Amino acid sequence: MLSSILSHPSFLRAVLWFDAATGVLLGALHLLLTEPLADWLGLPAGLLQVSGAMLFGYAVLAAALARSRPVPRGWLWVLIAGNLGWALASLLLWTGFAVLPTFWGQAYLLVHVVSVALLAELQWFGVRRLPALAAA
Repeated sequence: MLSSILSHPSFLRAVLWFDAATGVLLGALHLLLTEPLADWLGLPAGLLQVSGAMLFGYAVLAAALARSRPVPRGWLWVLIAGNLGWALASLLLWTGFAVLPTFWGQAYLLVHVVSVALLAELQWFGVRRLPALAAA
């Protein structure tokens, strides 16, 4: 059952649309609720503002790729690298090396580490199943 879902031709597009939607939602959250989130999570307001803007840019790229026919493999690798970078940055913040997040901030960052790494994995799985014609 899971194998048939992962191998379905629309699987990668669904992952890309989900990634774009979560990018828009989290970007809006970071930008519209910067101060309350900074207090609640123990993360700098500037970090939340910059990450919110970055999330919007990322979401635009993910949505553009989800609409592309064929999906360009090179740009998918950019998304995968972006997700892995985001997960790594969240992990570094979670350790408290650069900032001291609250308990809720640590939970928020840990959710980012796991969910964004999972998205990268799902995208990597999808890019490997693209036809050779989509290699551009």
